[in-house]
Amino acid sequence: MTNRESFSSPRITLLGTGNAGVTKCYNTCFLLEDAGQLLLVDAGGGNRILEQLERVEVDITDIHDIFVTHKHIDHLLGVVWLVRMACQKMVRSGYTGHLTIYGHDEVIGLLTDMTQRLLDRGALIGRQLHFVEVRDGETLTITGREITFFDIRSTKAKQFGFTLRLSNGKKLTCCGDEPYAPHEEPYAAGSDWLLHEAFCLLSEADQFKPYQKAHSTVKDACEVAARLQIPNLVLYHTEDKNLARRKELYAQEGRAYYAGNLYIPDDLETIEL
Repeated sequence: MTNRESFSSPRITLLGTGNAGVTKCYNTCFLLEDAGQLLLVDAGGGNRILEQLERVEVDITDIHDIFVTHKHIDHLLGVVWLVRMACQKMVRSGYTGHLTIYGHDEVIGLLTDMTQRLLDRGALIGRQLHFVEVRDGETLTITGREITFFDIRSTKAKQFGFTLRLSNGKKLTCCGDEPYAPHEEPYAAGSDWLLHEAFCLLSEADQFKPYQKAHSTVKDACEVAARLQIPNLVLYHTEDKNLARRKELYAQEGRAYYAGNLYIPDDLETIEL
């Protein structure tokens, strides 16, 4: 990888931690790094993804696999920028290998159409650029890991989460950006790590109205992790009105409902898994 040292244990780097409306941090997306392989999950809503990758010293040529959870613009549009930059390098022989983007049918349809209409790179599709549709309950081997995708059954836009076993044997589950639901238990049960959205504090629910937007409070997410007996919980997709105290305030509320290891990362923060 360009300008990056090898590492022995899996880790995630949060390129963004905010919800769709943030202006003081970037939209939620992250890199999963394991055994020398990178998987980018979502890419935020704009070309700031390029800056975020630069700041963690990851070049677009280091990324060969992207999973897009759903079509909301705060998750999807950054992917368009990455495709644009990767395809430019492909045309100039500056990108070695293939770039594969995974998602459910709606995501893949949109990205394929946008690539063909907006980027004029349709000729690269099927050569170095690949769009792969994943289905509910399907398991694929990506970056050397078996990843199982599942439909979270969103009422807003079709969205998939995923679960996988890391190279150190630990299980990680990502629930996307909506609350965990009981039908996800076959995937989340037995996880060592749970990635879950927390739109705001319970004490600020009247201000941010998470339930009207199909989102959770810190309390809700922590209760889920406690009920499932998951030892490590990562909260993301939050509001950004008090970033200076977000860790402190979210941890304070979370500790009342969850006794495990609670992580409230800032943008560009890395967590060893």
